Amino acid sequence: MMKARPDFFALRRLFRIAVAVGMLIAAAKAGAAPANEAPANEALNIDIAFVAHARPPSPPFVLDPPPPGEGFAGANLAIQENATTGGFIGQNFALTDIELAEEDNPAEAVKPWLDKGVRLFVVALPADEALALADAVRSVGGLVFNAQAPDDRLRGADCRPNLFHTAPSRAMLADGLMQYLAVRRWSKILLVPGAGAGDALFAEAVRASAKKFGVKIVAEKPWTFGPLARARSDAVTESDALTFSRGIDADMIVVADEAEDFGDYILYRTSEPRLVAGTQGLTPTSWHPTHTAWGAEQLQNRFIRASNRRMRPIDYQAWAATRAIGEAATATRAADPQKIAAFLQSPSFNLAIFKGAPASFRPWDRQLRQAILLAQPKSLIGMAPQPGFLHQRSTLDSLGVDESESACKSKQVTR
Repeated sequence: MMKARPDFFALRRLFRIAVAVGMLIAAAKAGAAPANEAPANEALNIDIAFVAHARPPSPPFVLDPPPPGEGFAGANLAIQENATTGGFIGQNFALTDIELAEEDNPAEAVKPWLDKGVRLFVVALPADEALALADAVRSVGGLVFNAQAPDDRLRGADCRPNLFHTAPSRAMLADGLMQYLAVRRWSKILLVPGAGAGDALFAEAVRASAKKFGVKIVAEKPWTFGPLARARSDAVTESDALTFSRGIDADMIVVADEAEDFGDYILYRTSEPRLVAGTQGLTPTSWHPTHTAWGAEQLQNRFIRASNRRMRPIDYQAWAATRAIGEAATATRAADPQKIAAFLQSPSFNLAIFKGAPASFRPWDRQLRQAILLAQPKSLIGMAPQPGFLHQRSTLDSLGVDESESACKSKQVTR
């Protein structure tokens, strides 16, 4: 594994600052600032709103409940980093926290901020709400950055030209896992989907990914024993649940249990020894506390100092969205959402996200290209793309739906 090299990112940021300052001086000498940009002697304000529902108290069986401020904490750290760069070139970054009640409609809730001129929204919302918000702000030129919903349809048939994604899709997560299984030659899996809507979508992604990478689903057995993982007692053992995988010749059980009803229960309780992966066990994820390479340890430490807890995936995804806005605003010297959107989809944009390769947005569906971590609760196991998985454009495009397969119709010019 490569060693972290934080000095590279610091030098890269200083270089960009120097280039931006040079551009400002050149514009000042030319005598006028371009339209939608602040004159060289005036500050440029970039206002971003973070939108999410307030987290209700978690029930007692949840051992690691989502913390207050999940997502916003990541966006807030990125705002501080944006301000460090922006301060040198007269850019002011501000972040507003729009916390919604359970019954609130996000499209209605953001109207007061639209009236104030806010056009950039980082959201941790379910798919339908993120889509509705993108539609609501599109007429005024607003951009929405999805930092939570993994639904592939948001990158496919339901894509929008003003909806960007820093959360990996389920297809990307499944591909990361299947690549690892293919490399390990654990080529036979038992797929166990739960009853939830998200479980069905993740299972669908696993089926497509298994076919893509030559992993065989030897059997599929839906979980029918209820939420046994939620109970905290020795008395919950059910004999049928212990033997449901008996006689199936599989290298691994892959579970689709986004609600955490049963996945953890399966570990170490099967009648025959079985590895477990998917939503529990060995999990594909955008971020993990044990990831420290490529400068990630510095990001982890900065987040802990700022928030007094460890960074979680939604925090990281909100951080990446806010940093992407900052990079685009710095490069274009503009707060205009259309200029920011165009730059984010151009060959000029890339973002250091502490996972070995710079990230960029796929212009055909506006999904952030990024590596997928493979981890168990206290250990990082690997990272996808795995060695040997190539792509004509970027190895990162071996994860998720490729351009030729995309159902997104609002495409941009590809690179």
